[in-house]
Amino acid sequence: MGALLDVFKQGRYSDRVVENTLKAHTKWGSRDRRLVAETVYDLVRWWRSYWNLAGLPDSEYLDRGKISARRVWRLWGVYMWRQSGEFPDLRECEGIDPREIGHRLSRETPPAVRASVPDWLYEVCSAEVGEIWPSLLNALNEQADVYLRANTLKITAEDLRAKLAEEGVLAERVNGLPDALRLAERKNVATTKLYREGLFEVQDAASQHVAPLLQVSPGQRVIDACAGAGGKALHLAALMMNKGTIIAMDIHQRRLDELRRRATRAAADNVQIRLIEGLDTIKRLKDKADRVLLDVPCSALGVMRRNPDTKWRLTREELDRLRALQADLLERYSRMTKPGGKLVYATCSILPSENERQVAAFLARQSTEWTVEEELHLRPDQGGFDGFYAARLLRKG
Repeated sequence: MGALLDVFKQGRYSDRVVENTLKAHTKWGSRDRRLVAETVYDLVRWWRSYWNLAGLPDSEYLDRGKISARRVWRLWGVYMWRQSGEFPDLRECEGIDPREIGHRLSRETPPAVRASVPDWLYEVCSAEVGEIWPSLLNALNEQADVYLRANTLKITAEDLRAKLAEEGVLAERVNGLPDALRLAERKNVATTKLYREGLFEVQDAASQHVAPLLQVSPGQRVIDACAGAGGKALHLAALMMNKGTIIAMDIHQRRLDELRRRATRAAADNVQIRLIEGLDTIKRLKDKADRVLLDVPCSALGVMRRNPDTKWRLTREELDRLRALQADLLERYSRMTKPGGKLVYATCSILPSENERQVAAFLARQSTEWTVEEELHLRPDQGGFDGFYAARLLRKG
């Protein structure tokens, strides 16, 4: 239960908690490791719902002062009963009455509790996306598939599929994405020899739509202005066949350090790393780029299936801050695009206020200089990919 206490009482990220937990128990077999990881993610995803089924006060489900080891054991006992029909034979689970759980299951509960999201988030999303919100929310509460992107600087997707099969990892091609593979079964492929050789990256299919939308060509100068750890920068390098220049920028050095390691593994030689140290970093690149990718910080609600603790961390105030930041970045970073060049604005959000409304507001201010060429909306309830938005804008010559 230490992992769940780390997430909800100490405020640590669930993916890192799971990773550290597995590292600390090297003698566990693959089945045990998978069971522990899936149990933690399930309980993080359905935390509010299980808190309610355990008979605990709803007002305290995110109160760190009220979250204790005893209560977490109670939640886990209810979870195991729901999974197997039996309570674990442990002292910590004594006294849990299945009749009370059955009563709570049969009574009507508010939709936000039933779907295990905060009330404010349910209301905001319902107001913004309207009648499709229940369908979206159901999909966001499901476990996500694992997708790979073949690094075409080294291998084709079909050859990668064959090599993975030789190592017992079965995968299938993905319609509309020539470099993508979907795993038939969840596995930690980052431990494989093929991954260490840089033959593929783990990257959701929705994310793999973004780099091609930028319409890059070998020899161009491309700026990935919010590169992070560089998944899309590496995709761009492959699409450009290692010709031209990709300037991968971020305000966080640790993310760029990870990008540097990944670029070396992928043999992406045209990726240049650049830390954004202030406004001058951006000003020096004014009118310099043929293409600019602006994958801005966002609520990340579209990837909630992969990071279920997102919904517990996000607040109204943080969402407002992100919207203001997005508008500011779009205004300032777009100036790096040369006349006649193109920019892609992208988020992993499902909210129009972070997506098309941001682009519309930008165009209202810049209509004489910019125009929209194409927009992309991806929803997890349609196609099974993550939720993503992207728009390609042309700066008029």
